[in-house]
Amino acid sequence: MKTFHCNRCNQHVFFENTHCENCGARLGYIPDIDQISAFEENGDGRWRSLHPLAKDLLYRPCHNYAVENVCNWVVPAPDLEPYDPLCCSCQLTSTIPNLSNPENLLYWYRIEAAKRRLLYTFSELGLPVKSREEDPERGLEFQFLEGDAQGHGVMTGHNNGIITLNVAEADDAHREKTRSALHEPYRTLLGHFRHESGHYFFDRLIADTARIAPFRTAFGDEQADYAAAVDRHYREGPPARWEDNYISAYATMHPWEDWAETWAHYLHIVDTLDTAVSCGLVLVPDSPHEPTLTDQTPVEETTFDNLMKRWFPLTYVLNSLNRSLGMPDGYPFTLAPPVVDKLRFVHRVVAAAAQR
Repeated sequence: MKTFHCNRCNQHVFFENTHCENCGARLGYIPDIDQISAFEENGDGRWRSLHPLAKDLLYRPCHNYAVENVCNWVVPAPDLEPYDPLCCSCQLTSTIPNLSNPENLLYWYRIEAAKRRLLYTFSELGLPVKSREEDPERGLEFQFLEGDAQGHGVMTGHNNGIITLNVAEADDAHREKTRSALHEPYRTLLGHFRHESGHYFFDRLIADTARIAPFRTAFGDEQADYAAAVDRHYREGPPARWEDNYISAYATMHPWEDWAETWAHYLHIVDTLDTAVSCGLVLVPDSPHEPTLTDQTPVEETTFDNLMKRWFPLTYVLNSLNRSLGMPDGYPFTLAPPVVDKLRFVHRVVAAAAQR
C-alpha cells in the first residue's frame, strides 16, 4: 500500500484515518484516484477536496462513514445529479452483522477495514471488480453473518461471486483460538478476504478460458471431487512433506484451495513490498553476509523474478524485528521452488487481466 499525507499540513496519515491527528482536517478515501484526501466542509453537507488530483471537487462521506462510523470513503457529490449514499466498497456488502448486538459494530468496522484494503489492492493491480447490481451474474458481493443461539454456525467461503465471512472472525480471541486449533501459522481477516477472492477470480479469469490447461499443469485437476477431497483432508491431514509443493497445509486439500492460497499469498507479497517501497525501506547492512535490499522499483512496474529477489530480505528483517519484540514471525512461510512457480502463474494471470 502507498503512503498517504494530509493535504493541509503534510502530516503522515493512514489508510483508515478519518481525521488528521496534527491539524484536525477531515480525511476520506477517494476511490477514483486511489488517494486519501483532506477536505474542507462546504456548508451544504458536501466536502471540498484539498488533494491536488481532485482539487476543489465536491464529495459526501459514505453513509456508513457519516452515520455508522465504519467507513472512511467518500462519494462524488455534483451540484445537480443525485448521488449514491454508499461508497463503491460498501455497495458490495449486502448483509451486515446484527447491530442489536453491541459488539457487532466493532466487528463490522474491522471487517469493512480489511475489505477496503483488499479492494485497494485490486485497484492498484488493475483487477476489475463489479457489484452484483452492475453485473447480476458475475458481480462481487459480501455477506457478513453470525451463528445463531442454537449453535448453527456460519462457514466462511465463496459461492458464485458471493463471499461470506463469519463475523466471529473479527473477534481476536475467537480467531486466535481457531488458528491454534487448526494448527495454522497465519489467520487474519485480510487473509480470509484474499483467499476467498482467489476463488472469485478463478471463476472470472481461469475457468472456461485457455488458462485452464496450464492451471491444471501447475495446480492439478480442479474437476476432482471437492467434497471427497475435503473429507479426506480432515480425516487424514496433509500428505507428508507437503511443504515441498504447497504454500500451506490447507492448499493440499484440492486444486481450488491450492490456487486460492497461492493467490492470497501473491497479494500478501505485492502489498507488503509496495508498502516497503512507499516507505523508502532499504537494507544496507555493514556485513556482506547479511541480506541487502536497495531496489525501489514500484511493484506494478517490476518483474516477478525481481519481486522474489526482494521478498527474502524483507521477510528476513520482518521476522527478526518481530522476534526482537517477543512476537511470532510475521511471515511464517517458506517458498519451495514449485510454490514459486505457482506464484509466477498467478503473477501472469494478474498482469494479463490488468492489460485487458
